[in-house]
Amino acid sequence: MTVSNLLKERVRYAPYLKKVKQAHELVPLFKTGQNLGWSGFTGVGAPKAIPSALVEHVEKNGLQGQLRFNLFVGASAGPEECLWAEHDMIARRAPHQVGKPISKAINAGHINFFDKHLSMFPQDLTYGYYTRDRTDNKILDYTIIEATAIKEDGSIVPGPSVGGSPEFLSVSDKIIIEVNTATPSFEGLHDIDMPVNPPYRQPYPYVKVDDKCGVDSIAVDPERVIALVESKTRDIVPPNTPSDEMSRAIANHLVEFFRDEVRHGRLPENLHPLQSGIGNIANAVIEGLTDADFKHLTVWTEVLQDSFLDLFENGSLDYATATSVRLTEKGFDRLFKNWDQFKHKLCLRSQVVSNNPEMIRRLGVIAMNTPVEVDIYAHANSTNVNGSRMLNGLGGSADFLRNAKLSIMHAPSARPTKVDPTGISSIVPMASHVDQTEHDLDIVVTDQGLADLRGLAPRERAREIINNCAHPDYRDLLTDYLQRSEHYAQKHGCLHEPHMLKNAHKFHTNLIEKGTMKVDAWDPVD
Repeated sequence: MTVSNLLKERVRYAPYLKKVKQAHELVPLFKTGQNLGWSGFTGVGAPKAIPSALVEHVEKNGLQGQLRFNLFVGASAGPEECLWAEHDMIARRAPHQVGKPISKAINAGHINFFDKHLSMFPQDLTYGYYTRDRTDNKILDYTIIEATAIKEDGSIVPGPSVGGSPEFLSVSDKIIIEVNTATPSFEGLHDIDMPVNPPYRQPYPYVKVDDKCGVDSIAVDPERVIALVESKTRDIVPPNTPSDEMSRAIANHLVEFFRDEVRHGRLPENLHPLQSGIGNIANAVIEGLTDADFKHLTVWTEVLQDSFLDLFENGSLDYATATSVRLTEKGFDRLFKNWDQFKHKLCLRSQVVSNNPEMIRRLGVIAMNTPVEVDIYAHANSTNVNGSRMLNGLGGSADFLRNAKLSIMHAPSARPTKVDPTGISSIVPMASHVDQTEHDLDIVVTDQGLADLRGLAPRERAREIINNCAHPDYRDLLTDYLQRSEHYAQKHGCLHEPHMLKNAHKFHTNLIEKGTMKVDAWDPVD
């Protein structure tokens, strides 16, 4: 077939040009039940042409529910996996996803979803943990990876994310490369640590956020590359939710806390490397730092969003490393317009490095993430609404929170509903599901205030959280629950972390039954 001039420019390894195919030509390779690896992380860098061609094939032939795959992606892939979910093409999915169609299918029982720490998932896949039932010793049948260039040795230059691609490629029987010519080449922005399994693994030698090993592409065996496809679709990231009064209040509480830590000598003036999740609160926090006069900041995180570009441009941020740059269209335009400025201040690594617990602890990262809810003793739920309904998955929050120098969780004090103008309290008596334990959190902050939990016993933590973080409409209820629990626990000799189990989840059951967490009365207990 005819190879475009742009593709020839991007592919500097000539033998691959003999393997160029149209996406629809590869459809017959895919059989139901196969294990597939995709590149991509938080909605950018995923393959587009082949997933779309498979959707068209399913639609044309009425194969919904008949052509289904076990899909492994470093984190969320983007609109492609939502289309697959809508066409019942996913039998099993791991370890993180985003989008209403796929979460709906998971909660309906149509997709078996396996949630895992993002630092552990790719390497555990290479161990064969998730493919134990296979008799042919294969782990992945195909990995489809998006590239923005191919180097002279056949190695792959990824795009705006690395994720789990190095591990997926190392254990894939066959490899298909989508070279995205609609996206500018990201060559020079990556630093790749290729997977090495224990007991031969060496420590990552990084002691500063800008340290690199010097390998900027992913090595592959060219013999396993069976096809090259030109992709012409850019990543589509929806606009960021603008900050509001609530998120700005959280940001202000955190900025003042950081200033106080600097005044008391517990943090240097440029803080420590920052990690921030995604969403409007995370964006507001970064916006708050933009105006806070902190200088020479550094970032060691999973995902960089548009707000980090502001920190670069005003001179506050010296260097940032992540596994994904999840930018909007305007954000990518800013990046490429100022490529010479940004390319020396950015680094994209694989997720097993960006989320590596030992690195997070070594660098003293400040971790900031958003939960569904936090209970009065500082157990946090990041994944399952009312204990059962999966949202997106754990992601990397626990990688960072358990190992950070400062572990911070921020959330609105309440989320309004149609039934209750105050809404659902983010501070509850007992979390309906626990992803981060009380032992992992240092700071809880809402629009109401900040609770510093360091060194506090459980009952001290409870009062700190209730008094500083709970919405005023729920503060008395939570205090009443705590006092009644203490009374009950004192009689039964279990006063360390008191609960009334009969009432512990009454916020949640009341919400299900009456549409509000505002409990009228507690059930009597002995």
